[in-house]
Amino acid sequence: MSAKENLIKIFEYALEQEETGKAFFQNSLQRMGMGAAISAFKKLIQEEDHHIRFIKNILGGLRQGNPIEPLIQKSVVLGDTNYFDNRAKSEFLQQCLEGSMVPEVTIFNTAWLIEKDLSEFYQRMSDQTEGKSKEALQMLSDWEKGHEKFFREFRDKISEVYSKMPWGG
Repeated sequence: MSAKENLIKIFEYALEQEETGKAFFQNSLQRMGMGAAISAFKKLIQEEDHHIRFIKNILGGLRQGNPIEPLIQKSVVLGDTNYFDNRAKSEFLQQCLEGSMVPEVTIFNTAWLIEKDLSEFYQRMSDQTEGKSKEALQMLSDWEKGHEKFFREFRDKISEVYSKMPWGG
């Protein structure tokens, strides 16, 4: 397989994974019970759309025999992945204490695993490539690491809250 064909396969897989992640976030909205979590997931869905467009642009160029252009890389600029401000984070965790959040905990844990897996994939592929391909894959890895950090933080906090709850007996 040529280097170009290999890059196409990498970005095709990346596109598939980004679309799967977006679908998971969209489906999860129906299970969310809190405004702050819904808002965060809607922002994540918008970012997944950016990732998908970014990858489609790269794939389109590669399939036409073009190198990965810097313009494509600069066309997607994402904001900070701090989806909850400190007050919203505090309110979100308080809501965890006030009611059963098993669906939300499961969603946050699954989302963390999805983002972790994808950031690691992008990092591995970046380490194996050079030039603009490496830069594009590193950008994707960095974006996913931001999502991963967000979900890991909530997964850890929610797990801590649950581990300290008096469960009766």
